[in-house]
Amino acid sequence: MSAVLLLIDVQRNMLEAPEPVPEAALVAPVIENLLVRGRAEGARVIHVRNNGTDDDPDLPGTPGWELVHSPRPGEEVVDKRQADAFEGTGLAELLPEPTTLIVAGMQSDYCVRATSLAAVHRGHHVVLVKGAHATYDDPDEKIPARAVSTEIEQELAAAGVRIVAPADVVYS
Repeated sequence: MSAVLLLIDVQRNMLEAPEPVPEAALVAPVIENLLVRGRAEGARVIHVRNNGTDDDPDLPGTPGWELVHSPRPGEEVVDKRQADAFEGTGLAELLPEPTTLIVAGMQSDYCVRATSLAAVHRGHHVVLVKGAHATYDDPDEKIPARAVSTEIEQELAAAGVRIVAPADVVYS
């Protein structure tokens, strides 16, 4: 069985003006390549989309809420309101059996982290693709975005998530 490509919050508000993540220009083509390869190799694709509130740039129906990559027929879209994409959504029902989840998206320290940990706890084999997730700088701690993402990779690896380079992703 093919792995599932789980694209988390790959939405316009994260990757396009006016306030993209600092590494948007670097991660966007990596994510696009993962999607192109996954589709070509027959991977199941699930797009997770955050539904923000009135003050958020990803309020449903706004340009920032839109997915960067339009889902194709047969690809599922899961709308969420929490960092963990399993919480309050139908994602668990879409993934009833343990499977390999190839994870990419936004933000490393919120939704990518929470969803990856939840998936591990549910028995899934989680693979986080290096360079295919990003976040914003941490202004309180004065930590640049790349360092935040690296810290999250280390935390997730300690929890059982495999961290792989894009070229090492295997869908079958």
